[in-house]
Amino acid sequence: MSLTVYLNGQFLPYEQATVSVEDRAFLLADGIYEVVRVYAGRPFGMEGHLTRLARSARELRLPAPDLDEIERVSLELLRINNLSDATIYIQVSRGAYAPRTHAFPTGPVTPTLLVIARSFKANAAQWETGIKAITVPDQRWARCDIKSVSLLPNALAKQAATDAGAQEAIFIKDGYAIEGSSSNFFAVLDGEIRTYPSCNYILTGITRNVALDVARKLGYKVREEGIPTTALGRCTEMWVTSTTQEVMPIVSLDGQVVGDGRPGPVAQALLKAMRELL
Repeated sequence: MSLTVYLNGQFLPYEQATVSVEDRAFLLADGIYEVVRVYAGRPFGMEGHLTRLARSARELRLPAPDLDEIERVSLELLRINNLSDATIYIQVSRGAYAPRTHAFPTGPVTPTLLVIARSFKANAAQWETGIKAITVPDQRWARCDIKSVSLLPNALAKQAATDAGAQEAIFIKDGYAIEGSSSNFFAVLDGEIRTYPSCNYILTGITRNVALDVARKLGYKVREEGIPTTALGRCTEMWVTSTTQEVMPIVSLDGQVVGDGRPGPVAQALLKAMRELL
């Protein structure tokens, strides 16, 4: 059965969903997106994702997206495609306008709204074994708090990790480990959970916020503070959080073993607590 997607007011077969060659997301990365995880047919954290989508739209001076429509469409796609465990991809661009200009269009333009829901199966084995990561210089722009489709530096970082036989790349900025190429970064340092504070240099993840809340409820001491690269070797645990990875332990960084080379007790406790929440 062909996958059904939603594009600009229509439910369409995947193969028939096309976007103009003048769309500004295609030409200028002038767009935003969100990815929502679905468990047993129910989206997790949808409100948080939609709130962040609206914020990203405001920051890019895009027309305010109709959040009620997006939620309705998302649920309908899950039903039409008979999906249980899945992801929902939502993208909004400024739309198609000719001729191409760097400045915003002066004439009327209709934003492009795309929603794709498809089946998703997590790599459960990685939660048991952990993953490898590398560090890379952060060469992104200074508005990483906007979830924009401008992801070339992230893609290059992820490819560098792949080339090194790793699964994630951790960005280093001004001597601090700040976040992953598609995740938020955590570590246990001196008995405390550390993660970079919310600011314009990172994307404050929905799963990150849930993990922080869970950690505090479990009684762990949490500090939202950067982790100096000089202290990475002293970290007893590391992990990343994201919509698709949940809480993913890191057992090797730049070829150096983290802790005893196995997923640590704090990461495992967080994952277990989040699973119970789910």
